[in-house]
Amino acid sequence: MVRLLGRTGLRSSRRPSGPRRPGAQSRADLVSASDARGTAHLPQSSSPPPSGEERETDQRRPGALAALRSALTGRSVAGQVFLLHVIIVLLLVLTAVAALLLQVRRDTTQEARNRSLAVAEAFAYAPGTREALSGPNPSAVLQPAAEATRITSKVDFIVVMNNQGVRYTHPVRERIGQQFVGNLEPALAGMPVIEEINGTLGRLVQAIVPVKAMDGRVVGLVSAGVTTEHVGGAASRQLPLVLGAAASGLALATAGTALVSRRLLRQTHGLGPREMTRMYEHHDAVLHSVREGVIILSDDGKLLLSNDEARRLLDLPDDAERRHVTDLGLPSDTAALLASGRTATDEVRLVRGRLLAINQRPTDRGGGPPGSVATLRDSTELRALSGRAEVARERLTLLYDAGGAVGTSLSVRRTAEELAELAVPRFADFVTVDLYEAVLEGEEPEAGSDLRRTASTGIREGAPLYPLGHRIQFVASSPQAHGLHSGRAVLEPRLGDAPGWLAQDIERTTAVVAYGIHSLITAPVRAGSLVLGLVNFWRSEKPESYDVEDVALAEELVARAAVSIDNARRYTREHSMAETLQRSLLPQRLPEQGALDIAYRYLPAQAGVGGDWFDVLPLSGARVALVVGDVVGHGLHAAATMGRLRTAVHNFSALDLPPDELLGLLDELVARIDQNEMAEDTSAPVTGATCLYAIYDPASRRCTIARAGHPPPALIQPDGEVGFPDVPAGPPLGLGGLPFETADLELPEGSRLVLYTDGLVEDRERDIDDALELLRAWLADAGPSPEDTCRAVLDARPPSRSSDDIALIVARTRALVPDQIAEWDVPMDPAAVGEVRASVTRRLAEWGLDELNFTTELILSELVTNAIRYGSPPLHVRVVREHSLICEVFDGSSTSPHLRYAGMTDEGGRGLFLVAQLAERWGTRYTPTGKVIWAEQPLP
Repeated sequence: MVRLLGRTGLRSSRRPSGPRRPGAQSRADLVSASDARGTAHLPQSSSPPPSGEERETDQRRPGALAALRSALTGRSVAGQVFLLHVIIVLLLVLTAVAALLLQVRRDTTQEARNRSLAVAEAFAYAPGTREALSGPNPSAVLQPAAEATRITSKVDFIVVMNNQGVRYTHPVRERIGQQFVGNLEPALAGMPVIEEINGTLGRLVQAIVPVKAMDGRVVGLVSAGVTTEHVGGAASRQLPLVLGAAASGLALATAGTALVSRRLLRQTHGLGPREMTRMYEHHDAVLHSVREGVIILSDDGKLLLSNDEARRLLDLPDDAERRHVTDLGLPSDTAALLASGRTATDEVRLVRGRLLAINQRPTDRGGGPPGSVATLRDSTELRALSGRAEVARERLTLLYDAGGAVGTSLSVRRTAEELAELAVPRFADFVTVDLYEAVLEGEEPEAGSDLRRTASTGIREGAPLYPLGHRIQFVASSPQAHGLHSGRAVLEPRLGDAPGWLAQDIERTTAVVAYGIHSLITAPVRAGSLVLGLVNFWRSEKPESYDVEDVALAEELVARAAVSIDNARRYTREHSMAETLQRSLLPQRLPEQGALDIAYRYLPAQAGVGGDWFDVLPLSGARVALVVGDVVGHGLHAAATMGRLRTAVHNFSALDLPPDELLGLLDELVARIDQNEMAEDTSAPVTGATCLYAIYDPASRRCTIARAGHPPPALIQPDGEVGFPDVPAGPPLGLGGLPFETADLELPEGSRLVLYTDGLVEDRERDIDDALELLRAWLADAGPSPEDTCRAVLDARPPSRSSDDIALIVARTRALVPDQIAEWDVPMDPAAVGEVRASVTRRLAEWGLDELNFTTELILSELVTNAIRYGSPPLHVRVVREHSLICEVFDGSSTSPHLRYAGMTDEGGRGLFLVAQLAERWGTRYTPTGKVIWAEQPLP
């Protein structure tokens, strides 16, 4: 039991003998009887029956009056409750009376305002009031009506006055004609006014209302007033009722409180010393029953009280009480905490091999005695459980974080790096990821092939593990080989005692052990039945080795990462296939031509291949066609559509069509592609494409451009000025229904024409006009050559990769010098053919091309003869020496010749056949005024 200061032993339940006072004796007897009955477990709510002695004592009491007087004294709890109730009731009564008076006063004033305003408005708007004010004697007419209305409406006065405030009516006739007292300005302005004033009749409320003529002018004023004492009679009538109710409530409350106090006094028996001691003994028993240690210390650090649990937890000696806490043999930090008396909440201290959670509070708060009380709870087992729970929580958090941190990109290498970065240092000190080389290329690995170290991360640099990028072939005895073969994680708790792992590379593995790496978990990266590689978790800092629970965590972590790695592998394969297809469809090298100096760049998109393409197409007459296009979307579908459109442009350009006609044919082709794909698959994406087609003629230095929904070209003049020619913007390909327009530009020699796709300028954060201005600035800072221009534009772009493909072509123009062109106008006479042959022979001699005399004469003879026979004037011959010798015959007819085999009996029809055999290429193109038949011969 708890020992109390000044007590030598357990409390005795025997009562001392001797004479007692009658009243005290009866209460003591009652307490003793109550104690005895408490041991017999009688109900607490039952009152003990009085004994014979007590009944005699009750007869000697003064009776009910004495009991009531005792209850009402302030020395007992009952008396204090009684006084408190009386005070509360009095306060409530006073508050109710004050609230009533305030309410009555407010209601009185409001009623006076409403009544005065209503009476004044009624009299002002009454029939005859306005007419009486304009009559010769307003008082004679209005005074009787005003008095009758005043008596009927129960107001104190009704005063009618003119605009100067002179009264026409008043209850006191002597005051008629005198000046009215009040604020007339608002009423004269046409607004009624209510005011409270101290008038001749006392405190009153008066309202002033204007009397208006038909045109809205104020012709007079009406005032009605009520004194507040004539309105507020309700307060005096209600106050006696309230006071009577309050007195009745006070009497009832006093009587009820007296009865409750008397009952309380009888049930508590006065709460004497014996009763307080008995109460303490019950508390003492409870104190020793709890499973927490409780100690009470004085303000100078001496132990005053300790229960049994505290003695057991702290291993206190028998004479611990009254000793200073620092003299009890406790650890210094625990003794210092208890002696300080400061507030502590669940502070853990190691005492006698136990982890004790200590809560301490001072006892002098709220007027208590100085000192402190502390509770002690053994948390050793709880700490062990919470430690394991914390480890489990950290592992769950690690797995949860893996879902968001691993697999953020579709790169195999980056996914492997994210796994390694996540596990260090939360699960391992070093992490290495080894994947098959085929996996890095997007293919399925083959068993037995080499692995490559793809990711390596650690808490510090310099670990003697295989470096990044190293090709590894694991020996059969190594745990990595076992993991690859079995598909399950393998644990090596002590690497220094693992001969199979040490045999991998004696020199390196010995260095790893010497470096401090002592435990390993190797887990295969599995995607279904496919093993993609290994993840190795190495431990060096923690002395504990990995265990079975760590293996389960490693397997789960790698399994989650394996899904992302396999997805990245599949994406790499598909991306490589699509990119290979796309690049195979793009020009592998530029064709030979002499009209333009060309440089180009192609940048694939960051995610998925796109449908951007470009082409350079040599045409007849030394002309060159430039084409840039963009198919909407990404992936294989876009790349395949791009290939179809590029092939179509090649075929259409062979017909020597103008740019607007070629775009019209492309528009029909795209529309047919959409119709065919929608017929086969209703969910197929609609093909959309843009295109820009330009033809440059070096002989005339003219460039014809048409575009279908494509960004406009940029033109850099020879002096460096950058502009965007006004090329009509047609609709994108596939919409149909609208013709395309062309723009004819004359380009000085040395001009640079810049064609590009929208990936170069479009940005979600920038307007297209701002992007074009930015492109203008990039081009203005570029060098003079096409290669310098491409490099300057791409170097000036932001470093982040674009989400769309970029195709860029820069073409610097050349012009044919007059010495490279020979032209003749030929009359429509067969005799002129000989003169043409002679002129061509002379020009070929000047050019040093005598070897081509025979074939050129034959070609021109046949072409000119056909033009004279089947064509129409004017007839014109042009010979151009460029990278080949080009012969062109112009005429005004649109009839095109056709190559055919002549019969054995035919006299003609072999001329074009000879031309086709002698020339490298030949063909027909149409002009606005006719056609041109041309033939090309290679230069010797």
